[in-house]
Amino acid sequence: MKHAFLLVAVLVVAGCKPPNGGPVAEPTDYTGSLAEARKGFVTRLARQSKANEPVPTPPAWAYKKVEYDSPVGKLAAYVTPNPKDGYKRPAIIWITGGHCNTIGDVWEAAPPSSDETAAQYRKAGLVMMFPSLRGGNTNPGTQENFYGEVDDVLAAADYLAKQDHVDPKRIYLGGHSTGGTLAMLVAEYSPRFRAVFSFGPAHDISGYPGEFVQAVNLSDRKEVDLRSPGKWLHSIQSPTFVFEGAGGNVQSLETMASTCTNPKGHFFTVKGANHFNVLAPVNALIAQKILKDTPDECNIAFTEAELRQAVGK
Repeated sequence: MKHAFLLVAVLVVAGCKPPNGGPVAEPTDYTGSLAEARKGFVTRLARQSKANEPVPTPPAWAYKKVEYDSPVGKLAAYVTPNPKDGYKRPAIIWITGGHCNTIGDVWEAAPPSSDETAAQYRKAGLVMMFPSLRGGNTNPGTQENFYGEVDDVLAAADYLAKQDHVDPKRIYLGGHSTGGTLAMLVAEYSPRFRAVFSFGPAHDISGYPGEFVQAVNLSDRKEVDLRSPGKWLHSIQSPTFVFEGAGGNVQSLETMASTCTNPKGHFFTVKGANHFNVLAPVNALIAQKILKDTPDECNIAFTEAELRQAVGK
């Protein structure tokens, strides 16, 4: 799996030609919102794909395996168990990188150089939810590669908001690599989350290797655009913080940073870090900021100096 993540980072930076054959048509500029553009649109998938992988059972001390209702049926997820102490906690939904429709072992300790478990939130006392998405694991539906999955993430948030140990007004969203791309699309589609944290996303999904966009007709520009965060920066609806290590997929981040005029979008190139080792220290910093984010409106902000300090540079 780690090699798959690395492949994503390298190919997006390199700006590869579409892997599904044929050049992508020239981009179109959009002025309306992503929600408006998706209204009435029916995606036509290039391929039907399902993971058909069982959902591993997590240890009881870490997560509980649950199901949440989505537009395609019940989907599996991991959720921090309820300590039943009557306290409502902030919560974060985390979308992993690579094949992000499928969930697996996110509880074993990972090295700081590549900690894709986002365990820093759980250790800080936040409720975590790892949702699988349509076509992932043994779920109903088929993988749509960044389209219908937006609806699944929002359905996961609805489930999480109903849990007794969750503060429904303090639900956040985060993701890494392909998961970061999906998190940005959700932020551009809906104001559902208090804040969104995206690590190493792609501005245009046509740069991904074929295995991550195999469902997409890459010769149809609208199919690509509706899945590409760089086209909808004007539509960001929640405070959205985008991070990437200077040694990672910075081309996509810098492209978005240079064109975004939406005050809700914030972009940070973290010096001294790469696509993977940026995760552990910056997630730890975010977790502490979430714990202090108690006013009616989100008060989270970052400085270049504190990000450098977090990664030890």
